[in-house]
Amino acid sequence: MMHVAGSLIIFLFSGALALVIGQTTAVKPSVVVGDAASVAADKIVVATQKGPFEVTINDKSVFKKVSAENPTNLSGATTAAVTDITVGDKLTVTGIMAADGMSMPARNVYFIAKADIAARNAKEAAEWQRRGITGKVTAVNAATNQLTIETRTLAAAVSVVVTPKDGAKFLRYAPDSIRFDEAVPSTMADTKVGDMVRALGDRSSDGTSFSAEQLIAGAFQTVAGTVKSIDPVKNEVVIKNLQDNKDVTIVVGDASVLKRFPQEQAEMVARLQMMGAGGARPIGPGGAPGAGNPGRPAGGAPGAQPGQGRPGMGGGPRAGGVDDMLERSPTITIADLKAGDIIALSSTKTADTSRLKAIKLFAGVEPFLRSAQASGGGRRGQGGVDGGFSIPGLDP
Repeated sequence: MMHVAGSLIIFLFSGALALVIGQTTAVKPSVVVGDAASVAADKIVVATQKGPFEVTINDKSVFKKVSAENPTNLSGATTAAVTDITVGDKLTVTGIMAADGMSMPARNVYFIAKADIAARNAKEAAEWQRRGITGKVTAVNAATNQLTIETRTLAAAVSVVVTPKDGAKFLRYAPDSIRFDEAVPSTMADTKVGDMVRALGDRSSDGTSFSAEQLIAGAFQTVAGTVKSIDPVKNEVVIKNLQDNKDVTIVVGDASVLKRFPQEQAEMVARLQMMGAGGARPIGPGGAPGAGNPGRPAGGAPGAQPGQGRPGMGGGPRAGGVDDMLERSPTITIADLKAGDIIALSSTKTADTSRLKAIKLFAGVEPFLRSAQASGGGRRGQGGVDGGFSIPGLDP
């Protein structure tokens, strides 16, 4: 689903404000952006990337409320008061910085209400749920400016030709991120076979083609391994990669999604995969998971964690209930893991495969690996998995 994340909004309307300031005065006041951490009649504490910043209010301070729907339209901002600001609102404040660099009297305070951002997020999430599609790129046709992607439900795969509409917007996920607000501008030329793509647009009646007005892509990989050690203090897990038997350090961040498949549920879904697709199929060239091989799409996060801005889990068709299934699956921490557990994770493709930052990490995945081996999609040698596996919802 796609959310207009607060940091994207604040960037847009603070950038518009900076442009206005540059055009209207030779002396440029400082601009501070962040979230309202506390609000009083004479002072607002702003949570910025560098820490708390104190904004003092006086009788010359001007307050303007900006629309979340159009954050760059400062001329349309409405007159407001400090009492209209609540904790969590997005702020852009101008003024002359104090000597300590950590405070200033407010000249102008532009703000977007947290509630308005949430409403906008919900609206866009619903739009991406209704008109979104997610899949893995299987072909790129530069001559026709088209992509072919493979989308999946729990038990089937479908090829869809994606054609960008005139003026379509392209984005690409930043390294180690599936947050929409951290994505960077991109082009069709940046999209490669094996990328995961999330698109918003219109699907044909037969489901084989899709006209896209927005696309966001990224290169990801899936890895499965046996847990060797856990460090809850560092938020790190060391696993033995089932593909090559090498040790991999998995870093778990605040935005990482950790889930455990209940055993009966995992076994049922693995059986559905085998019945619906003739067995789990390879996930990349040669069928090898791990570095250079992104996992299979399972339906569409700018995904991401609940409340964050990214296309991720939950796309286009309901993907056979993948989203609902994962939502009901227990959320875990690395402290819930133990040596000997088999886990699978997704991460951004990196040159260093010995240390990966987990985007999603799932425990209880043994049934999916067994079904891959049994169907011929994977082969086991010296205790390792050499072949493909498909775990619903693992792909970003």
